[in-house]
Amino acid sequence: MPSPVPVPLKTNYADTFWCTYCVSVIAASIAEVVTYPLDLTKTRLQIQGEVAAANHSGTNAVPYRGMLQTAVGIVKEEGLFKLWQGITPAIYRHVIYSGIRIVSYEKLRDEVLKKEPDGSFPVWKSAVSGVTSGVLAQFFASPTDLVKVQIQMEGKRRLLGKPPRVHSTWDAFSQILARGGVRGLWKGSVPNVQRAALVNLGDLTTYDTAKRFILTHTSLTDSHVTHILSSICAGLVAAIMGTPADVVKTRIMNQPTDSQGNGLIYKSSVDCLMKTVRNESLLALYKGFLPVWIRMAPWSLTFWLSFEQIRFMLGATGF
Repeated sequence: MPSPVPVPLKTNYADTFWCTYCVSVIAASIAEVVTYPLDLTKTRLQIQGEVAAANHSGTNAVPYRGMLQTAVGIVKEEGLFKLWQGITPAIYRHVIYSGIRIVSYEKLRDEVLKKEPDGSFPVWKSAVSGVTSGVLAQFFASPTDLVKVQIQMEGKRRLLGKPPRVHSTWDAFSQILARGGVRGLWKGSVPNVQRAALVNLGDLTTYDTAKRFILTHTSLTDSHVTHILSSICAGLVAAIMGTPADVVKTRIMNQPTDSQGNGLIYKSSVDCLMKTVRNESLLALYKGFLPVWIRMAPWSLTFWLSFEQIRFMLGATGF
């Protein structure tokens, strides 16, 4: 009796590389629009009180504002919709960043490092996958982050009587290219990549590990409750690990540059770190932590719920 011809396994299109990429971009865009005002507030908080910048420009540091005062101040002084200033490059960023980080993490988990025979994925493997995917994604997305930070600070510059540096997303790209060439688009990329590595170590690794733990050690199923609990853990850990690098990244990206695109205040991310600690104390590295955490928690929640729900609707397997 002839042996039966093996039937090839059918791959659901929802589990393919490009579908996963597109779903992650859509979910990230939803999360970004919902939580963007907190990102703008966080950026303003990290720049205010910057002693090195004040010394460079010869101006006095602006009075300190807390998170709520900063947000209310933006609405009163610049208008409600200024809370979404810079949303366009932020969306562009996620077209690159979120797609790459999710698909690269899944590839590393499922095809390179691989799960254990019992289906578990050790924390150290998850950590390596999270850091690697974060570094890769942020390296390619760094130019859009640079533009976003500069546009976010335009409203503040104009209130201080300074001339505008950029007028639109594409104007910002053009000016950066004109001043520093292609290399100038990656100004601040080192602390940016460092931050992404830490954030994704916190977000991807924590979410994946927390979700597996909940599914294995509790009676909960792969449902909204599990996704919410996992995303809360992910947002908190990501904020704790990523805020210092985020402060350094924001300050380097916002600093003025010379005709060659070199920074006029900080020579490197290490120089920025040292000057910030020396001039403003170690706690300055956690400026904006509250809005970072408050933003990352709903961002992570919105992203993972959207991502998992869209995949479920398309018939894909869970993350």
